[in-house]
Parts: sequence; C-alpha cells; structure tokens
Amino acid sequence: MQVKSNTSPLSFVEKVGYGVGDMASNFYMGFFNIFLLYYYLDVWGISPTGAATMFLVTKIIDAISDPTMGLIADRTESKWGKYRPYILWMAIPYALLGYLLFLGPDLSEMGKLIFAYVSYSLVMLVYTAINVPYSALLAVISPVSEERTKATQFRFIFASLGTLLVGASAKPLVDFLGGGNELLGFRLTIILFAILSLLLFFFTFASTRERIRPEKHDSSIKDDLDVLRKNISWIILAVCSILIVVGLVSRISSTAFYTKYNMAFGDEKVLWWMDHTTLIITSGFVGQLFGALITPSLLKFFDKRRLMIVMNLIFGVSIFSTYFIPIDQYFMTLVFYTIGIFSFGVIITLLFSMYTDCAEYGEWMSGHNSAGLTVSASMFSLKFGSAVGSAIPGYILGWYGFVKDIPQTENALTGIDLSWNIVPGVFFLVAALLMIFYKLDGKTMEKIEQDLLERRGKKSLD
Repeated sequence: MQVKSNTSPLSFVEKVGYGVGDMASNFYMGFFNIFLLYYYLDVWGISPTGAATMFLVTKIIDAISDPTMGLIADRTESKWGKYRPYILWMAIPYALLGYLLFLGPDLSEMGKLIFAYVSYSLVMLVYTAINVPYSALLAVISPVSEERTKATQFRFIFASLGTLLVGASAKPLVDFLGGGNELLGFRLTIILFAILSLLLFFFTFASTRERIRPEKHDSSIKDDLDVLRKNISWIILAVCSILIVVGLVSRISSTAFYTKYNMAFGDEKVLWWMDHTTLIITSGFVGQLFGALITPSLLKFFDKRRLMIVMNLIFGVSIFSTYFIPIDQYFMTLVFYTIGIFSFGVIITLLFSMYTDCAEYGEWMSGHNSAGLTVSASMFSLKFGSAVGSAIPGYILGWYGFVKDIPQTENALTGIDLSWNIVPGVFFLVAALLMIFYKLDGKTMEKIEQDLLERRGKKSLD
C-alpha cells in the first residue's frame, strides 16, 4: 500500500474540529470528576466506601478495554481512515449511556450500588471506544510535530472551555431544572450535556482527516506490546499521567464537600448566578483555559520535560498552601486554587503532545505505527486516575465518619480537609520527580520526525 504523508499546515477549521472533540469528552469527564462523587454520596445516597470501591473495581475492565481498543483501532481499515470512524459510530451510544449514569432509580442501597457498577462500567467502555481513536487521530492528523502541537493546543483550549462551562453552569442548572430536587436536576442537566457532546463529535468527524496513511498494520499484538514495553519515556509518561489525574480529581471532587461543610457556604449567590462552590470551580477552569493558551509561549523558554516538572511543582505547592489559609479567607483560597488549575492547563496540553511524541518514537524504533495502542495509555490514565482520584476522598470520608446532609463532626471535617488540601499535592510532587527521567527532548524529536518523513517519502515512491 502506498504511504501518504501530507505536510501541509492544518486549517483553522480542522484545528477547531479536532479541538471540540475534547470539549465533548469534557462535558462528561469534567461533570463526572467534579460532581459524580457528590451525586453518589450526598444526592443518591450510596455509602462513601461503597462508591469508592466501585470506582476502583470497575477499572479492571478498563485495564483490558483500553489497550484492546487501541489494538483494534490500529488494525482498522476504512474509507474514513483508522481512527475517525469510531468518532461517528460511538457518538450516539456515548450520549445515551451518559444519561443512564444519572438516571437515579429508587432502589435499595444494594440495588443502587449494582446499578452504579453497571452504568459506570458501560459509560467508561463507550468513553474508551470513542476517545482512544480520538486521541490516536492526533498522531496521524499531521506528520509535523509543530502542527500536532497546535492541534493539541486547540484540543485543550476547547477541553478547558468544556470544563469551564460545566463548572460554571452545572450546579446552577441542577438547582434550576430540579426545582429543589437535586436528583431530578442532575438527570435533566446530563441530557443537555449529552446532546451537546453528540453534536460536537459529529463536527469533529466531519471536519478532520488523517494525513498520515500508514501501511496496513501487519505486526503481531506481541510485537506491538514489546515495542511499548521498550519505550521507557512512554512508561514514565503513563505513570505520571495517572499520578497527575489522581491528584487533580482528588482535589476537584472534594471541592463541593469543602465549601459546603468546612467553609459552611450554602446556595447564596456571590457573583451573578454563581454560589461560592460554582465560583471557585469556575475560577479554576478559567485558569486552566489560560494555561492551555499560554503553553506555546512557555515552550519558547522551556522544553516539554522541564515545563512539566515546573508546573507539577507549582500545582503541588499551591495545594499545600491552601492548608495554611484560614477557613474564612475565601478569596485567598480561590486564588491558590486557581493557580493550581492554571498549571494543570499547561500540564494536560503537554501530556497529550508528549504521548504522540512517544508514538512517533515507537514507529521510528519498530517501523510500525501503533498510535492507538500508545495513546490508549492516556485514556487509561484519565479513567483510572479519575476513579482513584474519586475513590481516595470517598475512603477518607468514610474512614473519618462522613454522613450526608447533617452537620459534620470535627473528625469528618478533618477528613474533608485532608482530601482537599493535603493528599492531592503529594501526587503532583511525585509526578514532578518522575518526569526527570523522561528522555524525548526537542533535539531527539527533531531527528525522529525528519527520519520518519524521509522513510515515508521513500515508501511512497516504491
């Protein structure tokens, strides 16, 4: 098969089209990360330890489904390419299963837990089926690293806009649509986000294309896994991704508890339509958006590895700092929270660009493009990290005696404090330390990119 490698710049429409795919993803993942633990514990009434265990046990499925989806996508041959078809095929199931997750039927405690296991597992499976190919699309959207970095920037600008929209509107929508019934409010709110996600994924499919059309994938699964195992930078990046997402989700999933119980804020509006919880979440995601926007400028002064280390340190220090801010200093708490999420905007933009660098390194080593398998680690890190990041506060709250909808004991308030102000920071500091050992610097990637362009060009002439 002839190998095509079009080096023309990505159009603005294509960069936007690629970017809004992650906005569609974050309408769900952002909503889940911020509110799912709160919904399970404080609205629907699952026990803290039951919900925490469910988050962890269901990741056994993801450990199998994520790399499997990568292997399937890498071997897909269609008129639309390897990865784009799944964005089309999975969009409707994605919308329907998101609604199922917040259906909230009136069941016994055990019935609720079983329903949570089933609905959460299904929505994570379809998230894998659409997002592993979506992420792998970045590796074949252009053979030029600079163009992929631009596409990554658009991706995380729109991802940040998605989480910003969720953070700014979800709780007010729940209150408005539910009319005082939070269970109904969550059910109706997810319908809006499901419809928006569906439309955005359709636009992503229609506006993007695969510029790199590799040869038919004829390597064995064992060979692909061996290449991945030898890709040390990929291993380091995968572990760092998990640590980073665990830290982030531990932080943001504890926010509603911290503002409601420790800071003792209710639903009173503090700015426009936003209460104290919505404002602090929104401010953080505004920071994340600016972080994504400023990343290319920062890369003029730092390479990706150094910038990752710096931003992880900033996030970790910002979390520990809020522990020492008096509980009545809301503005200072908001500022330090926003600084942390700003640094995450830079971190997440770098992470996915670095995953495609690892994919190119794997192709350079082996001669086979396994982008789907390589970036499946990014999906697993997001989902596993989100699950662990939600489970940790759940276990801590259960251990410290949290009970829904009553004034909390000093012991329970200490548990919430640890979940929000201490535990997440540890994960970012460890990630910063681990990134020291990442190997793919700018000079190495320039050589790899040039070698691959020459290799693909020679094959095109054969």
